[in-house]
Order: sequence, then structure tokens, then C-alpha cells
Amino acid sequence: MEIINSTIVITGGSSGLGLEMCKQFIEKGNKVIACSRSLEKLNNAKKQLPDLIIYQCDIAQELQCEDFVEWLRINYSQTNVLINNAAIANKSSFLKDNFILEKMQDEFAVNLIAPIRLVKLVYPVLIENKQPKIINITTGLVYVPRSIYPFYNAAKAGLHSFTQVLREQFKSEKIKVIEVLFPVVNTPWHKGNVPKIAISPEKAVLEMMKGIARNKTEIRVSKVKLLYLLFRIAPRLAFRKMNSLS
Repeated sequence: MEIINSTIVITGGSSGLGLEMCKQFIEKGNKVIACSRSLEKLNNAKKQLPDLIIYQCDIAQELQCEDFVEWLRINYSQTNVLINNAAIANKSSFLKDNFILEKMQDEFAVNLIAPIRLVKLVYPVLIENKQPKIINITTGLVYVPRSIYPFYNAAKAGLHSFTQVLREQFKSEKIKVIEVLFPVVNTPWHKGNVPKIAISPEKAVLEMMKGIARNKTEIRVSKVKLLYLLFRIAPRLAFRKMNSLS
């Protein structure tokens, strides 16, 4: 079933995949609230999408999350979809980087702890509305990690596992729990070094939309399908292939 006539919160909605999600959901007649820690990016997103509702929030900060959810409860109590999309990643050497533990804390705070916290905080709002959904955004790297990311793979794998448990624990509830596993996508996230195998944000989000419309609960986008099959059949080969990519 398509998501239409809904009120949707998208974290990390000010750029990249998140902004493309905002665009496509707005085009379907939904009310979309983008949350990001960068007010500048939010304002730029608003210029591109005048109907977008924006809210500045660093989801790594517990009190800011609580304030955001209270604002939602007061102003947009009809919110029925939460999309945990925001993420950060550092390419680094675990042994050589003197700031590696600080980077670890930042990544786990944004990529794993914040989505879990938001699910807990926003659930009472979602469950009061029709067709509530929690959509957690992960990556094909939950199956086959890339060695250039000391923590990103692990944090997203943790979110993958949490999503599976949440779906099982919520099976008697009316709320639907969905995971979308994206491949490499051509976004500013890559800071100008976009891999050749990257697909466009438009294509990635369109495939996500099709998966949601088909009532899938785990949506493997584009090449993630092949990666998953290779991982199941020959995990060592999958790891070598993944880590040979430039």
C-alpha cells in the first residue's frame, strides 16, 4: 500500500537521499517534516521544496530529540510515519587515527542510538493514527562490511538487527516496521568522491516507494539484492569483492 495522505517525519531530510524522499513523498500529497542539525541545509531544502516543513534538531542529543517529539505532539499530532534516515560515516584507520574513539561515539550516537530513541519517543504519537509506520534506513553493508568504515557497518548492522526484533515484538500491533537497505547512491554524502557503481537518488527512492507499495518489510534496493544472494552463497567471496571496489 502506498503512503499517501500521511504526515511523515524524515531525519536527515535536508540533503541527499533524505531530500529526495521528501520530494517524492510531497509529490504524492503527503505532509513532510524534515529534521536536520544544519539549519542552513534545512533552509536550502525549503527553497527547493516550499511545502516542506523543517525542524532543526541534532538527533544525537537526547534533550533535542525530546523537544522535537514534544513539538510534533503539539503541532503535528497526526504524524503516522517515522523514517530514520540520518547517518554519518568516517573513513579511518582504527589504529592510526588518534580521534577514532570520538568518531566511534559520534557514529553510534547518530546511526544507532538516535533511531532507537526516536522510535521509543515517537511511537505514542504514531500509534494514535491510521496506518502507522516506522521505516529504518540501512545499507547492503549490514551483510558485507567495507573495511574503510570502522564503525558505520557495525552501527547499521545493529540497526538492522534492532529492526528485525522490533518487527517481531510489534507483530500484534497495528504499526508496520520496514527496513530499506540502500546500495551506493550518488549524494553529497560521498564529498565529491562518488563510486562508479552509485545509482541516482531518484532511482533509489523510487525503488523504495515500489517496495513499500508492495507491502515488503525488507526492501533491498538495486544491487543490494545481488549482494545479499552472494553473501548467502559465498560470504568470503562477497567480502573480497566488496573490499576490492575503488
